[in-house]
This record gives sequence, C-alpha cells and structure tokens, in this order.
Amino acid sequence: MFDRDPRRLAVWAAGALILVLLSAWYLARSRPAADAAPPPAPAAIAVQGETKTGQVTVDVAGAVERPGVYRLPASARVEDALERAGGGSRRADLSQVNRAAKLEDGRQILVPERAPKVAAATSGASGGAGQAADSGPVNLNTATLEQLQTLDGVGPATAQKIFDYRTEHNGFGSVDELDQVPGIGEKRLAALRERVRV
Repeated sequence: MFDRDPRRLAVWAAGALILVLLSAWYLARSRPAADAAPPPAPAAIAVQGETKTGQVTVDVAGAVERPGVYRLPASARVEDALERAGGGSRRADLSQVNRAAKLEDGRQILVPERAPKVAAATSGASGGAGQAADSGPVNLNTATLEQLQTLDGVGPATAQKIFDYRTEHNGFGSVDELDQVPGIGEKRLAALRERVRV
C-alpha cells in the first residue's frame, strides 16, 4: 500500500527537487561547450586567405642575366621577377617593359634588347617603308614605334596601340595576337603576317 507518512513524502519531494536542480545545472554547463564548437571557422578563413595570397609561376626570358621559370608571391610585380632573374642584361631595353605590372600565373615576361645603333641610324636615314621592308620581318617584341610604322597600314596611332599591348601583356606570344590590338582586324593581320615575327 502507498505510504502516506508526511515525513517520507517530504523526503521524496526533496530528493526529486535535488535531481531536477542537478539536471538543470548540468545542462547549463554543457551548453557553452556546445556553443564553443563553431570557432574553427576562422581557421578555414585563414586557409582561404593563404590560397588567395599564394604563389604564381612566371617565365622570365629575353635580355636578363638568368632567364628561367620562377615562383613568386601572387602580390609580386614584374620588377620582382626581374630581380630574381638577375636584372636586365647590358643590352636590355627595360623602357619597353612595364615593371609595375602585377604578375600573372603562367605568363612570360619578355625583356627585349635595344636595337643596334647602326640599324637605327640606317632606318632614320632611309625614311622609306620600301627599304625597311627589305631588312626583313619586324619583331613585334623589340620593334620601336618608328619601325612599327614602316608596316603597311600602320600609322602612329596603331603603332602606339601595338606598343601599349606589348607592354601590358609582357610581349607577344605569337603573330596571331595582333588581332587583339584595337584597329587590327583579320584582313590587316593577313596583310601583316609575312611582315612581322615574334
């Protein structure tokens, strides 16, 4: 039979209250531990940051002391790549290289050589496109503005656009890249194809 003794009922009630309080206290202490789990997220953000500021690989070629493939921080500039390659050689024409440009992964940095003074003097003396054409194809990566203007259909404005494209993209990878220059379409490229080289 059910015990109706008030004292025993009080003891049972006190015991039940203690169990409820202990359970509430345990739950209150376990919550912060559960809430503390999410903080690893910043580590993931840090990893993403490292990926964004990783490295790029570039090919430094042309008139430099140590041509080759180099890995540099993604924030590096063309000037940094040139320093890794030992700087320009004595014949380097660094005025045709945009040394402040940011590096792009997989790109080639081509440092052209200065045109020989004798050739430049001969070109200036002739002043004619016909004689310039006899000297052979014009190198898109080393030609001066004056030499570019000796090409058929290339005036001062178009020559400047070719020069600017070459500077921005660290040189031409192929003759076909000429069609990326504003003002040079397929027809003009076809006419220039035999007159230029890289």
